[in-house]
Amino acid sequence: MKQNLVLKLATATSLVLTSLATQAAIEPPQMDNAAYVLMDYDTGEILAQKNANVPLPPASLTKMMTSHIIEKKLISGELQEEDPVLMSESAWCRGSSSQSCMYVPVNTTASVIDMLRGIIIQSGNDASKAMAEHIAGSESAFADMMNEEAANLGMENTHFVNATGMPDEGHEASALDLAKLARAIIKDDDKYYNIYSEKEFTYNNITQGNRNALLLTDPTVDGLKTGHTNAAGYCLVASSKRNNMRLISVIMGTKSMQARADQSRELLNWGFGHFDTAVLAPANQFVAKVPVLFGEADEVTAATQAPLQVLVAKKQKNKIETITRLDDDIAAPITKGQKIGEMMAVIEGKTVATVPIVATENIEQSGLLKRAWQHIVKWVTSLF
Repeated sequence: MKQNLVLKLATATSLVLTSLATQAAIEPPQMDNAAYVLMDYDTGEILAQKNANVPLPPASLTKMMTSHIIEKKLISGELQEEDPVLMSESAWCRGSSSQSCMYVPVNTTASVIDMLRGIIIQSGNDASKAMAEHIAGSESAFADMMNEEAANLGMENTHFVNATGMPDEGHEASALDLAKLARAIIKDDDKYYNIYSEKEFTYNNITQGNRNALLLTDPTVDGLKTGHTNAAGYCLVASSKRNNMRLISVIMGTKSMQARADQSRELLNWGFGHFDTAVLAPANQFVAKVPVLFGEADEVTAATQAPLQVLVAKKQKNKIETITRLDDDIAAPITKGQKIGEMMAVIEGKTVATVPIVATENIEQSGLLKRAWQHIVKWVTSLF
């Protein structure tokens, strides 16, 4: 029997694709900085931006790539947390007060996990260079690895020359690229992401606080990294999660530590104030019992494969509709997880999110005699 079910549901499921056209009427913040980006974590959609693709000096925001590579190697097993890492003379800070340091004594070792904390929390240039040498043999070889990973992440306006972010010719990154990197750290390095929210770290009897001031003033902020050089100005990449929604902000080239914190806070509040993640349905939500042709069973249970959630401007939240379309003439054999339709979130006639509808069980093909009878029934039914 031909089926083409179109069901409007009160709830639904999703991976999200939304259109900036629905948000064009929302005026983005005006800020005194070189560049900024506000990204929705779940979709990767840019909610607001200024000079998003302009390559700029990234200062210690560079260390997000350094830590990302270390975290990837820890997760893959190429590095172990307690592996000793030598603080060579070339990586050593020499007690400098002109740059941020972890202060590991020269020709001694620290564990990989301590070095990682020294990079993320203390922004240690010495730890960054020591880990670069440990992984790649030299800082320049490690920079090649950084650029390879940047290409993998689609960071199109970024080029790394060192592991620290100290001023260097050709060392630059765009605000959009740094948001992409932050998103990858949160998603792929989740085992170590909690380190980005730690407020202080003590090594060699020296306690240093995390320079991300938002960690002290906003409990929804859980990362990521600050940066500052004279060339870069004061920079901050931050992430905040409120209810079902996580936003990533990138602020580059402000005039003070206070300005980068204030602008990050303003940008995040603007995003949460104007947008929302509407969870229309969870994964595995029942959709329908669907007739099956030529099967041992006469019907199969259909459900959503993933959650259907839509990033939407709050003023349009009440305009969302969900539509379910199931394939025509679904016939056995059917494999559990097989796509048999899709569910869509629609705003003013435009599809903004789609998720597959799948079979929740295997349905074997019926025997020869039963199939023959079902063919006769189907033929007779088609005449009317």
